[in-house]
Amino acid sequence: MPAFAIYFLAALAEIAGCFTFWAWLRLGKSGLWLLPGMASLAIFAWLLTMVDTPAAGRAYAAYGGIYIIASLCWLWVAEGARPDRWDMTGAAVALAGSAIILAGPR
Repeated sequence: MPAFAIYFLAALAEIAGCFTFWAWLRLGKSGLWLLPGMASLAIFAWLLTMVDTPAAGRAYAAYGGIYIIASLCWLWVAEGARPDRWDMTGAAVALAGSAIILAGPR
């Protein structure tokens, strides 16, 4: 599976897992929300191990840009708040950084 696809799936799993904690602590949802949230966070961690790189830190660093894009998508789709131009500019810079990390000659 291509790294971008892994990172995209990992971002969805991480955001969904973290949102369950947000829902529990900030929105008053039941603590039972944490069960699928913890499973989702475990899937997130497992997915990052599938990236073809010898160094975990590099996989995590490259993932950061994808996470930012996915978070802004979550903001828009799940929370109904449209990202502004500063959000999009920051995301573009982060995504460029991820691309440099992933594609750099080694």
